[in-house]
Amino acid sequence: MIGDRIALFLRTTEFSWLDALDILIVAFIIYELLQLIRGTHAVQMALGAMMLVIVYWVSQWADLETVNWLLRTFLPYVVFGIIVVFQAEIRKVLAHLGKTPLLGAFSAQRTEAVIDEVVLAATTLSSQHTGAIVVIEREMGLRTYIETGIGLDALVTYDLLVNVFSPGTPLHDGAAIIQGNRVAAAACFLPLTVNPELSRQLGSRHRAAIGVTEDTDALAVVVSEETGTISLVTGGNIRRELDARSLKQALLDALEVEESEPEPRQSVAAGAERQ
Repeated sequence: MIGDRIALFLRTTEFSWLDALDILIVAFIIYELLQLIRGTHAVQMALGAMMLVIVYWVSQWADLETVNWLLRTFLPYVVFGIIVVFQAEIRKVLAHLGKTPLLGAFSAQRTEAVIDEVVLAATTLSSQHTGAIVVIEREMGLRTYIETGIGLDALVTYDLLVNVFSPGTPLHDGAAIIQGNRVAAAACFLPLTVNPELSRQLGSRHRAAIGVTEDTDALAVVVSEETGTISLVTGGNIRRELDARSLKQALLDALEVEESEPEPRQSVAAGAERQ
């Protein structure tokens, strides 16, 4: 029965390449949306909204007038509620769709030297149990967060990063943001994540790093003040207990930079000689 209906539909429908393009575009948008909300609390809320739509269709099919009237009355308000609740996800989707390879081609070139300086500074701060957040900009601009801090526009170096986060200095609170090969600003304020599933062991520094990577495509290197643990946060996901080698490799992979000699361990040794 169903097969006959499908065959009849295909025989009576004129299918052109524009229809195929239309279907591919809709499928791509749905796929990107699912990718962005995967693993977040938005999944459960999206399922709840889908259930309301299914109930509405069932009420129309089964002539459940009271249920249908109730849903028709409140569904417009539900749409506004979804916009409010999903504002972060909607903003992320629009920003993601706005990214193009062309924009990335004109961004400042990332060098392995910058990664080495960040890794070296993170391992030094870790050994001293000095808390730090270093945010690395990718395609999405971080100007909103840069303007909350103190502008530096200085070359990324080990000495600068270590001194920025030294306790007692005016810039040690907040995050340092790197644009291209330069530290754009320090002491920047970042949004805290509202993810209720995070471990209570994560403090405000880690929650701020997760928050900025949920809203943007940036990377965040975090050094815990209490334990000295180094973490890397990307896309709202955190990788903890990294050493110099694993941190450098993760940054190389995320920033698509090809590795060359020397190894991370040699860079750390070079930093020890500077001290």
